[in-house]
Amino acid sequence: MARKITFDIETTSAAPGKIDPMSMDLALVGIHDSETGSYDSFTVPELPRLWTILERADILIGYNSDHFDIPILNRYYAGDLTRIKSVDLLAEIRDSLGRRLKLDSVAEATLGKKKSGSGLESIKWWQEGDVERVRKYCLDDVKLTKEIYDFARKNGFVQYMDFKRKQKIPLDTAHWETLGDKNSMNHTLPF
Repeated sequence: MARKITFDIETTSAAPGKIDPMSMDLALVGIHDSETGSYDSFTVPELPRLWTILERADILIGYNSDHFDIPILNRYYAGDLTRIKSVDLLAEIRDSLGRRLKLDSVAEATLGKKKSGSGLESIKWWQEGDVERVRKYCLDDVKLTKEIYDFARKNGFVQYMDFKRKQKIPLDTAHWETLGDKNSMNHTLPF
């Protein structure tokens, strides 16, 4: 069985104007590890513990992760996280629907749950020194992302609200857990 890491990141500030991940600094990363069934989070000084987990992952699962989360994380990592297979739920939804949807919209229609905050609130909490609140918010988003992924794999669709009516977005999930030629090992230590 593939080892899946569902993850989300929070940043220390918002990017001015158009979102450029390269202009943003990492606050923390939240993950769910399918191998252990556990949730965990890592601030920048704790990232060496995260790298050992990610280097053993077969699949990274996120929401807007290919465009946002992975490029930011890659700035802190000695290897290349793009070598690990990635399932970006937002990209999958966009490819099927033809437009992007917010995580909150998909979570509410698909799971009947809402996000516990917003990215801008998270930045405010971080700047106020409330790291634990940022951790909780980030892990809440990881849980939503994991539940949406699991729902889509089981049902072949997710939902969103369109003019107060639930609409289905069909998703081809057959390829999500097939492992291709990508190598999941990104050694950061010499052997």
